[in-house]
Amino acid sequence: MTPFHLAFPIRDLEETRRFYGEVLGCPMGRSSETWIDFDLFGHQMSAHLRPEPDQPAATGAVDGEAVPIPHFGVVLAMDDWKALAARLEAASDIDWILTPRVRFEGQPGEQATLFLRDPSGNALEFKGFADLDQVFAT
Repeated sequence: MTPFHLAFPIRDLEETRRFYGEVLGCPMGRSSETWIDFDLFGHQMSAHLRPEPDQPAATGAVDGEAVPIPHFGVVLAMDDWKALAARLEAASDIDWILTPRVRFEGQPGEQATLFLRDPSGNALEFKGFADLDQVFAT
């Protein structure tokens, strides 16, 4: 699979650098005075300084839970998801939307998930699958 690229708005470069670099453990790539690239589990994420967001967030329903729209994230193997979830649960300053849980339990596409906000208010979801062949299961 080839990596995807996502550019997203942020309000402050230093708090973003700390969150993605130190809290999530993303290696940093190129940067300037207005943007910084991160390696988010092999995908190129470009955080661009834009102090005022375009629109308020909305929500959608997934497996009985309200989830933020828009959001972005990564699908991980279950062991990697568990390690990330444990690191985030041990941190004292995570802005949780939905704490780690399993959804679609016993159904095709069963997955572990967690939602949080970065310091700029961007919603992120990290999913874990015991079997990555189930990502698109119906």
